Amino acid sequence: MNLEALFSQNKEKSITGRYITLESIEPLLKQLNRNNEVQIIGKSVLEKPIYSYESGKGKTKIFLWSQMHGNESTTTKALFDFINLLNSGSELAKQLLNAFTFLSIPMLNPDGAALYTRENANKVDLNRDSQDLTQPESRILRQAFEVFKPEYCFNLHDQRTIFGVSDTGKPATMSFLAPSYNEAREINDSRLKAINVIAAINDGLQSYMPNQVGRFDDSFNINCIGDTFQYLGVPTILFEAGHYQNDYEREVTRKHAFMAFVFAFTTISENDIVINGIDKYMNIPQNKVVFYDFIYKNIRINYDGIEKITNFAAQYKEELIDNQICFNAYFSQIGDLENYFGHTEYDAQGALYKDEINNIPILNQKADFYLTNNVEFVNGMIKM
Repeated sequence: MNLEALFSQNKEKSITGRYITLESIEPLLKQLNRNNEVQIIGKSVLEKPIYSYESGKGKTKIFLWSQMHGNESTTTKALFDFINLLNSGSELAKQLLNAFTFLSIPMLNPDGAALYTRENANKVDLNRDSQDLTQPESRILRQAFEVFKPEYCFNLHDQRTIFGVSDTGKPATMSFLAPSYNEAREINDSRLKAINVIAAINDGLQSYMPNQVGRFDDSFNINCIGDTFQYLGVPTILFEAGHYQNDYEREVTRKHAFMAFVFAFTTISENDIVINGIDKYMNIPQNKVVFYDFIYKNIRINYDGIEKITNFAAQYKEELIDNQICFNAYFSQIGDLENYFGHTEYDAQGALYKDEINNIPILNQKADFYLTNNVEFVNGMIKM
């Protein structure tokens, strides 16, 4: 199966970039609603509709939800790409629609999506509200789960650019987790099913992005929705869509998330369970905070007349300005950067740091500076 071609054929071209709002996806949902497959299943804090989309007539029920965190949109794009595949009329589509009934919530947190925030309009992290259910969005998700009674859950998220695959120097482009169901992080039948699916996804993805799959931390927190559903006996798989080299819009990552869907559902439908799934799962390297967006090495700094050679790092903040996501780089670490990597690295070879403020980098200062070797940096990047 040529997954590169399959993705190109089914990519939903009307949604791109990081800022995906309810207004972005409502036209798509309208197109999909041929026979009442699309339903409004509730309203957000700000009374925005929360939609579900159901497809397939198969025995195995699959429940997927995305943008529980409003600023995590990569899997929303990939989900619509996958829905296009299901509606393509291909043999693969027929296989999946006969095997599964899919219920998806493409955007659980439309208020957070509009504001480009992790939280909802009440500033509550919905992924810490699975027990108290204080928010309407949390209650909507739980009700859909209880009515649909899925055999598998797919909890779809993004992760920041700071995560790498252990100490390999590779970014964690996709990470997965079979959440724990108890404090001891034991493996029961339900969690084992999720583990086996992740092992199969990883096997498949390695051909397309070698050594860029991570395993997310499995510390148990019953307030997290994945842990709750796993505790309730439903195999739950966490997707964390991360950074791919030079892909801050996450268009390459969406492709790999789409591929992960294909690997997951073909594995389940064909009952192609991975042998030694636990071992393969545990051998996926864990996510680790090892990256900055920029690292600058061997830069000469003048501190009150005393010169020293140091390193420093900058990190993008994703800021919503005039309905666009702007990546603005700020200094985030100065000094010891041993065992850290930069998605972009620059070796100044002892050139002297200068800026328009104090001629020394200061934490949270915009990363605009220049060096005495006639190299200028604007918003973290070398000015060309």
